[in-house]
Amino acid sequence: MFLLQAPEVRDLDVFTSMPAALRRAERSEWADANRGGTVTDSFLEGPVLDDAGNLYVSDIPWGRILRIDTAGAWSLVAEYDGEPNGMKFIDARTLLITDYKNGLMRLDVTTGQVTPHLQRRNSERFKGVNDLVFDAAGNLYFTDQGQTGLHDPTGRLYRLRPDGQLDLLLSNVPSPNGVALSPDGKLLYVAVTRGNCVWRVPLLPDGSVAKVSQFFTSYGPSGPDGLAVDTQGRVLVANPGLGYVWVLNARAEPVLVLRGPAGASTTNLAFGGEDRRTLFVTDSTHGQVLQARLDVAGLPLHRSQ
Repeated sequence: MFLLQAPEVRDLDVFTSMPAALRRAERSEWADANRGGTVTDSFLEGPVLDDAGNLYVSDIPWGRILRIDTAGAWSLVAEYDGEPNGMKFIDARTLLITDYKNGLMRLDVTTGQVTPHLQRRNSERFKGVNDLVFDAAGNLYFTDQGQTGLHDPTGRLYRLRPDGQLDLLLSNVPSPNGVALSPDGKLLYVAVTRGNCVWRVPLLPDGSVAKVSQFFTSYGPSGPDGLAVDTQGRVLVANPGLGYVWVLNARAEPVLVLRGPAGASTTNLAFGGEDRRTLFVTDSTHGQVLQARLDVAGLPLHRSQ
């Protein structure tokens, strides 16, 4: 009988916590719908780093984008009528945001101006877009999660080509969330939060997908959220219900488990630092960013072409 080797377990350290001056202990429409009306002073998501090493995070309930410098100091970049989630840089000064309320939005991080990028598909509003990633050719893959789940497995995965063509790749996902690409760009990984798993999506040369499979199965009250991939092709999975980050090898076996503090909700993650070996993880329960130094660098993120 073959037994899997137990993974290494490490604790995530606190990099920085949101200052009290930025927290809002007030009722919000987002918390009414997603937290049973519990007052939620912030809910951090979408970590991404600029060329100078500054970390940007989204604060969903209050429509805010925040910048955290390399010393851990916070500042407000933008506040608008939206519910921003995942973010990626289009160029050195422009963030593309998946906004549950508004669709795809653009933010000029030097001016704080937020403008529409793609708000509808054939005049129909999205269910509620969630996360995104660019490939080397400038194709944008993004998830449209809404309130889908096992009761309503109609979440979507889209590809937006550089010429503006929008392709619907999947329409049967019970809560598509984070997305990440393999090092060769031939596989897309999709976190399926309410299915408590990660799907493996082969990207075929003709632009279609086929033989989509379940790559990893988790457990607990809330399934996989944000994803990242390192240069060895290992898949990193933020699992908010457990307060973990799974590091999975090519067989989807956990080789490392990074644990947040008690009660942490580890929602999303991004590699940073000069060598891209520092992993930053948003802890939405406590309004803070956690970190860990890893022995393998994260893949560099592509931008639009």
